[in-house]
Amino acid sequence: MDSEPVRRDAPTCAFCGEPAVIHQRQAGRYLCGTHLIADLGQRVSETIASRQQVVPGDCVAVALSGGKDSTALAIYMRDRVADMEYVFCDTKKELPETYEYLDRIEAYLGKPIVRLCDDRGFDHWLKIYNNYLPSSRMRWCTKALKIKPFEKYVGDDEVMMYVGIRADEDRAAYISTKPNIHPVYPFKDDGIDLDGVHRILEESGIGFPEYYKWRTRSGCYFCFFQRRHEWVGLLEHHPDRFQDAKDYEKLDPTTGERYTWCQRESLEELQRPKRIAEIREAHEAAMRREKKRQANRPLVEVLADVYDDEDDDQPCFFCHF
Repeated sequence: MDSEPVRRDAPTCAFCGEPAVIHQRQAGRYLCGTHLIADLGQRVSETIASRQQVVPGDCVAVALSGGKDSTALAIYMRDRVADMEYVFCDTKKELPETYEYLDRIEAYLGKPIVRLCDDRGFDHWLKIYNNYLPSSRMRWCTKALKIKPFEKYVGDDEVMMYVGIRADEDRAAYISTKPNIHPVYPFKDDGIDLDGVHRILEESGIGFPEYYKWRTRSGCYFCFFQRRHEWVGLLEHHPDRFQDAKDYEKLDPTTGERYTWCQRESLEELQRPKRIAEIREAHEAAMRREKKRQANRPLVEVLADVYDDEDDDQPCFFCHF
């Protein structure tokens, strides 16, 4: 996108006179946040039409995870694609804050979110996989509880799947391999980065889910992608869910193999006061380093960057965007 951020002493928006947030060099104008989003939205509509990304008879959908990026995408596309469906695949192991956030999203969108669920549930699939907990190397939970219910829902219909991967992300989405499900990436096409996502959420009034105070990912309360500090957050905010997650961990008495959510550490070990103090100290040190590196950045962004720096694995699109 031929544009650049505006300095603090920059001119005002060409349309409304509010402080500008960006300068579009090619168009020779300055835009505020509201008119930037409107301008990008118009580009989305023109791109969809010119590329014939949506034709009569297609089903169009945004898969909501309860996270910031998919929520911002739903807001962004609400008035730009007719008959858009919004879908959430419920594992029944979500955080209470996720359900509350979905209710807020639903009220803003003005139409029901389709809530899908595998009736057999997590415990059934855990037995199928011989009590082997899901991990970054064996993501059976995403396949069984997120992707398969969505594939069953759409059947053989042609589906345009709108995906909330941002322009500043160098990653692909773990979606479906069915040939009738076609991913579309409006944020990448229109140059919308993390700042743009934050602006969309703030200006809509939806904001961020409450769990962002201590966790940066949506998904199940026992998600194996959680960092250790997030496990401590779960213990503090939802001790009953932490206990439920701990109950899933097992020791094979025959082989001595441990089935734990964290590598090389059980939740029983993690919740010891001395260990919690170590985790907090390491996290706070990382936060200070990141805050110093990114002066004047919002806390939620600093927290996300800290976790991203720790994370070597790519999370699942259906759960975390």
